[in-house]
Amino acid sequence: MARGKLIVISAPSGCGKTTIAKAILSKHPAMLFSVSATTRPVRSGEVNGKDYFFLSRREFEDRIKAGDLVEWEEIYGNYYGTLKSEIHRALDNGYSMIFDVDVKGALSIRRNFPVDSVLIFIKPPSIEVLTNRLMDRKTENPETLKRRLDRVPMELDQGVHFDFQVVNDDLDKAITEVDEIVQKNL
Repeated sequence: MARGKLIVISAPSGCGKTTIAKAILSKHPAMLFSVSATTRPVRSGEVNGKDYFFLSRREFEDRIKAGDLVEWEEIYGNYYGTLKSEIHRALDNGYSMIFDVDVKGALSIRRNFPVDSVLIFIKPPSIEVLTNRLMDRKTENPETLKRRLDRVPMELDQGVHFDFQVVNDDLDKAITEVDEIVQKNL
């Protein structure tokens, strides 16, 4: 059985990485979606085990101590991470898996699975467009929005370490570009 690939999509918040990842998943139904673990509160409509594995802060910290996470980070006061067991389950059974993670998480996956991973960085057309997208989605309070925007320069700097960079100035075009990358690497 052929080993799967880890398709890792990352971007600053508001660049469309989740939308693009879902579109790629719909085009490749045999691919699994990596469900991250988090301690952040559940948003309306989210389902535990489908959107995230929602853990208490203590449960998450216990997983860190046990070495159960391939990557994790505390962002905006909440933990986010990827369970090693989920990645091994996919690869060991010949499945490719798509990830929607922050840039540090993507680079950590690369360190742990250098041969298996393909990193795709989604860039905004401009900081102004990104700011407007974040404000328009109305999911953050002003303090959280500022923290997200303060993080963007670091995230954009890390994009050079990815295998591919795609500018999302037109969503359909960005999805097509990412799909072409995925098809060439599966």
